[in-house]
Amino acid sequence: MKTLTVDSVTVAYERDHPVLRDVSVIVSPGQILAVTGPSGAGKTTLLWAMAGLLKPAAGTVAVDSTPLRDRDHAVAEKVVLIPQDNGLAAILTAQENIQVAMIAGGSAPADARRATVSSLERLGLAGQADQLVEELSGGQQQRTAIARGLALHGAVVLADEVTSELDSTNRQKVMELLQEEARRGAAVVFATHDPEAAAACDRELHLSDGIAQLVR
Repeated sequence: MKTLTVDSVTVAYERDHPVLRDVSVIVSPGQILAVTGPSGAGKTTLLWAMAGLLKPAAGTVAVDSTPLRDRDHAVAEKVVLIPQDNGLAAILTAQENIQVAMIAGGSAPADARRATVSSLERLGLAGQADQLVEELSGGQQQRTAIARGLALHGAVVLADEVTSELDSTNRQKVMELLQEEARRGAAVVFATHDPEAAAACDRELHLSDGIAQLVR
């Protein structure tokens, strides 16, 4: 599996107004890093930089010492992003959203179907497989996005506030699934407001006003 390295990364949406300043952290295979901090601290910005969606103004994000050029390069390096807004196509069913992503990633259709069934079952969504995303509740949509992300079997898995819409039972289930991803050998990064979820991770990077501090 692969190591994710963030080396002295600064990200700015506007010149001279950095959102992140000189952030460095290494996430090894089998580890879960919690990224914590108040709203506006830069958690999503950091995950987007890790995913190749944002180019740092300074510093590098690398997978196994190879600096990421853009999102396409990150996808090729098996960097999976589960976004906070779920990123699902509302006019497709839950299972279609997963299968389309898997086939686009190179899976054979039959393999994509099998993995989709398994992933939806793991998230308690077997009964919603044929429902349109727009017909699902907010929590069901979030779990579908998680199911899609897990089905892709990333070497690096980035999860952005993926438990925010879930009840306590499903939050616990998602944490167990992220821990399974780490045991599989993935490097997992989990942005969260939840202190209990953060405590269940191996390490914690706390952001405040764009400055990062490793808490543990």
